[in-house]
Amino acid sequence: MFVEAKDHWVKHKSTLDANKDELVELFVRERDGSSGPPANRKVVLMLHGRSVPVLAGYDFQHTTYSWAQALAQDGYDVFMMDLQGSGRSPRPRMEDPCNVNPKQQADISPPLAYPPARTATYPYVLSNSQTDQDELGTVVDYIRSLRNVYKVAFIGWSAAAFAMGPYAIKNPGKVESLFLLAPIFPPAGLAVPPPLPVSGFPTHVFTYAGFDSAWAKEVPVTCTSQREPGILDFVWEALMENDPIGRTWGKLQPNGKPAGANRYRNFVSGGWNKDTAGQDGVLGGSVPVLIIHGENDTTANTTPPVPGSPLDFHVPALYDAITGAHKILVTAKCAGHSMPWEGQHIHLHDLSKRWLKHLKVNGKTQGRFDMAVNGAITP
Repeated sequence: MFVEAKDHWVKHKSTLDANKDELVELFVRERDGSSGPPANRKVVLMLHGRSVPVLAGYDFQHTTYSWAQALAQDGYDVFMMDLQGSGRSPRPRMEDPCNVNPKQQADISPPLAYPPARTATYPYVLSNSQTDQDELGTVVDYIRSLRNVYKVAFIGWSAAAFAMGPYAIKNPGKVESLFLLAPIFPPAGLAVPPPLPVSGFPTHVFTYAGFDSAWAKEVPVTCTSQREPGILDFVWEALMENDPIGRTWGKLQPNGKPAGANRYRNFVSGGWNKDTAGQDGVLGGSVPVLIIHGENDTTANTTPPVPGSPLDFHVPALYDAITGAHKILVTAKCAGHSMPWEGQHIHLHDLSKRWLKHLKVNGKTQGRFDMAVNGAITP
């Protein structure tokens, strides 16, 4: 049965420099599939990564792709949130095309008359991983109060790890478990995030063509079922649906509409590395962790490696850095960084359901596994 959506607007005192101390409203969508007594309610919070807003990622309304709907239909009370700078939450200073990365301004001409590149009217990055944790914490506390639960199960994709990982370490009493898809993890990352303001610009963009190219690089010809024909257009439509300003940017197409650009925030990270991930044995201890990534993911796995760089990312290194014993690493065959929109999405949904229910894979609480294209999981 289809589980209807309910949208929430959660009040938060902003810790961004761009709108410091303003009372903003963070966008949260809920699909509540729970039944029975409230004490049995299982609550899940899903957080997006760097460049894809939460609804396009987790609530993609095309055939069987909505991960949130799949979990809700399995009886979970599912919440999804947009951080500031993404989706339907506030995007301070990101409405100004002059604040787009100068190297990307050619993609948004018009509204800019490029060249030359314009100087940013707000010459700073938008956020850091601490402000992300602040916003995550506000939503966690809102959900705990709303649903009268002590703990919330986390699901995070990509750069969500910068917020969810450190938050879970600092607040294990509020986090039931951690399911990370393609987590961005720099073993040599900064110990703490640089404090705001940090010089730069608040906005990045990507175009349809750039998105297609980046995704295609992670889809080898041998993986014929990895990317469904035509799926790119549906995903792009979902991205544009969540960006009322970005969809008006770019050159006019033969159909008379702008090409569009997906805006996403520029942020700096820290507090998430080989030392902090193992801190106090929380991850894999009081907070069980499942990590899954695609074998073709070169976004979360820097290729070739750049040892010692804070921009050198490796998913298996996170598994190694977690000092607690309750940890699982799954490598999905014929999958890349965009797994929620790929052929493995059904098996990804099923794996998350089993994890949320049992906190095990094949009866095990520790180990490395492979997930075949038919969903079979083996050591």
